[in-house]
Amino acid sequence: MPNHHHRNPPFFIQDELQSSVFIVDDDCSTLSYQSTETNESTYLSPDNIKPKYRSTELEGSMNSSERMSNRIPSDHIHSKYALNASFWSTLNTRSKYYLPILQWMPLYTKRDFSQDILSGLSLSALFIPQALSYATALCGIPAIYGLYTVSITTFVYACLGMSPQLSVGPEATVSLIVGSGIAHQQSSAKHPFGPEEAATIASITAFFVGLFTLALGLLRFGFLDSLMSRALLRGFITAVGVVVLIQQTILSLGLGGLATQVGLTPDSTSIQRLLFLFSYISYFDPLTSAFSAAVLFILVTMPFLKKKYTAISKLPEVFLVVISSIIVCKFYKFDQAGLDVLGQVGESNNNLNLPLPIPSIPTLPDHADIKAIIVNAAIIAIIGFVESIAAAKSFARRHNYFVSANRELVALGISNIIGGFFGSFPAFGSFPRSKVHESVKPKTQMSGLLSGVTCLIVTGFFLPQLFYLPTATLSSIIFMAVLALLRELPHDLKFMWQVRAWKDVALMATTFFTTMFFSLEVGTAVAVMFSLIITVKQSSYPRITILGRVKDTSYEFKPIHDSKEKVEHLKDVLIVRIEEPLYFANTGQLKDRLRRLEQFGDMAVHPSEQPRRDHLAFIVLDIGGMEFIDASAVQILYEIIESYHEQRVQVLLVNGHPHVIPLINRAGIMDLIGSHHLFENVSNAIQSIEQDIQYTSFPNSHILGEGALSYSSI
Repeated sequence: MPNHHHRNPPFFIQDELQSSVFIVDDDCSTLSYQSTETNESTYLSPDNIKPKYRSTELEGSMNSSERMSNRIPSDHIHSKYALNASFWSTLNTRSKYYLPILQWMPLYTKRDFSQDILSGLSLSALFIPQALSYATALCGIPAIYGLYTVSITTFVYACLGMSPQLSVGPEATVSLIVGSGIAHQQSSAKHPFGPEEAATIASITAFFVGLFTLALGLLRFGFLDSLMSRALLRGFITAVGVVVLIQQTILSLGLGGLATQVGLTPDSTSIQRLLFLFSYISYFDPLTSAFSAAVLFILVTMPFLKKKYTAISKLPEVFLVVISSIIVCKFYKFDQAGLDVLGQVGESNNNLNLPLPIPSIPTLPDHADIKAIIVNAAIIAIIGFVESIAAAKSFARRHNYFVSANRELVALGISNIIGGFFGSFPAFGSFPRSKVHESVKPKTQMSGLLSGVTCLIVTGFFLPQLFYLPTATLSSIIFMAVLALLRELPHDLKFMWQVRAWKDVALMATTFFTTMFFSLEVGTAVAVMFSLIITVKQSSYPRITILGRVKDTSYEFKPIHDSKEKVEHLKDVLIVRIEEPLYFANTGQLKDRLRRLEQFGDMAVHPSEQPRRDHLAFIVLDIGGMEFIDASAVQILYEIIESYHEQRVQVLLVNGHPHVIPLINRAGIMDLIGSHHLFENVSNAIQSIEQDIQYTSFPNSHILGEGALSYSSI
C-alpha cells in the first residue's frame, strides 16, 4: 500500500526576470506561483501545465523523482514555463481589470439573477417613458431613437462599466444640449431638416461625444471632473432644470402650437419663453392641461402612498401612468378631441419586419455644420462625464467599492461610439434615475444589461401600443425628472450661506443667469471658462509658509500663523518653506510673493502700506516639500537667487529632495550660493548663520546684534 503521508520537500524555481518564484511539490499535484514584487500567490493545477511537461505513459512505473524529471524538464522550466505562466497570469488580471464583466460574470449566481431581473425590469419601466420623452420633447427627433439609445448604450456599459447602480442612457441636461444644437443647425441651414436628418445629426453628435470621452479616458484625464466646482455645476444644472420646466410647461398647457405661431423658435431664449407663457397663459387647452395635471398628481402622490402602503411599494409609478394614459386616451378617443398623441413610432428596417436598430455609418445631411457639431459634442462630453463620474463615485462610496474615473470614461466613450452607429443620441449616467435604480438593489451590472434587453424587446414588438401615448404624459414625466435635478439646490444654498461662501454664490448666480438669458451653449462655455480661470489662478500661487522661532527655545521653528505656540520672526532673517513642487505654472508669482514677505513678513498685508521689516541679510528656503521642479521653475529660481546675490543677501537651502538637488546643481544654483549653504534642516542653517555673524564680517551684519540672532514680533 503506497504511503500517502510521506512527501518529498518541494523545490523552487525562479524565472529569468527574478520577479516570480514557482514552488512545485514532489508529484506535481500542485504548483504555486508567487510574485516577488506583489507577494501574491496563485495555485495552478497539473492540468494547467503544458502537456510536454507531463508524462502519462510511465505514470505507474516511475517513482516521484522520475515522474518529476519527465514532467518538468529542468532546461525548460527555468525560462519558458515561468515566463508563460507570468504572461497568462498578467493577461488574466489585466483583462478582468479593463473588462469588469469578466470579473463578476464567473461568480454570478441564480440568486443574483433573480434580484437583477427584478431591478432591471423596474429600471426599464422608468427608462422607456424617459427615452421617449427626451427624444421627442428635448432632442426634437423621432421617439424610437430614444429606445435605440437605451438599448445599445445600456448594454455596452453593462459590459465595460464598473458601477452596478449607475444608469447610463438618455439624460435631461445632455438631451437638451443635443436638441439645442440641432435647432441651431436647422436655423442656419438653407433648407429645414426633416426628423430623420435631425436624428442623423444626433447620432453623429453621439459618435464625436464618444471619441472625446474615450480620448479623455485613454489619456488619463479622469481628474478633470474636479475642475468643475460644485457651485458652477449647481448653477448650470439649476439653469438647465428651469429651462426644461419652462419648455414643458408650455407643452403641458397645450400652448406649443400657439408658441410657434407667435414666432418662438428652438433658438428662443428661456426669458422669451417665460414672457410668452405669462402673456398667453389664458389661451391654455383645457383637455391637455387637465390630463397633464392628472399625471403630475399621480407622479407626486405615488411615492407617499408607496411608503404608507407596502402592498403597492413595488409599483413603478412612471410605467403605471404610461399604461393608464394609453388606455384612457384610446378608450375615450381623446386624440380625436384635440389631445396630442405620440402617433406611429418607428418603421421596419430589416428582414424580420421589426423596427430594431441596425448598425450603419451616419451620413452628414446637406448644409449641416460639422464644426458646430464637434464643438457641441465637446461641451456634451464635459458636462456628461462630470455628472456621470460624480454619480458613480457617490455610489462607490456608499457601497464600498472602487471606481476609476479613467475606466468610466473609456466605458462611456465606447458606449456612445457604438451607439452612434445604431442611431443613438448621446447618453451618460443620470443621477436621479440611478438613485431609483439603487433603490431596487441591483446585484451586478447584469441589471442594466437586462433593462437594455427589455427596451430592445419593446422596440421590436410593442411599439404599436405606444400610438395613443399622450405627449402631455411625456411632458409631465420630464417635469418630474427635472424637479429631481433641483432637489439638492436648497441644501447647497443653505450650506453656502452657512459657511459664508459668497464667491461660490456669485459664481453659481453668474452661470445660472448666463444660461437663462442667452443659451445653454453660452452657459456651458461660461461655466467651463470660470472653472479653468479659477483652477489656473489657484495653481499659479505656490503654497508658501513663513517659519519663525518658538519663543523661549533655541532651535525650534514652526509656522508663524498656524502654530498655537508663540512664534516670532528672526530679525534680518526670512525663513520660507515651499510646500509643493514648482513648475512653470506656479512659479510666475514666486518672485513677487517673496518680495512682499521681505517687506511685510505677511501675505495678508496690502502692498500699499509701508514696509514693516528692515533689509534682509539672510533668506532660508526650506525646499523639503518641493519633490519636483521643472526646467522653467529652475530658471526662475536661479533668477530669484541671483537677484538676492546682487543685493548681498545670503541664500541658504534646507532639506533638499534627492531628485531636486542634482537639477539645482546642474542649473548653477549651487555655484551661486556655495555648496556649504545646503543644510539638512532649518536649525542647522540658523546655527551656521550665527557662526558666520560671530566669526566673519558679513555685509549688513551691523544690524544683527552681538553674535546671536534676535527675534521680533510683527
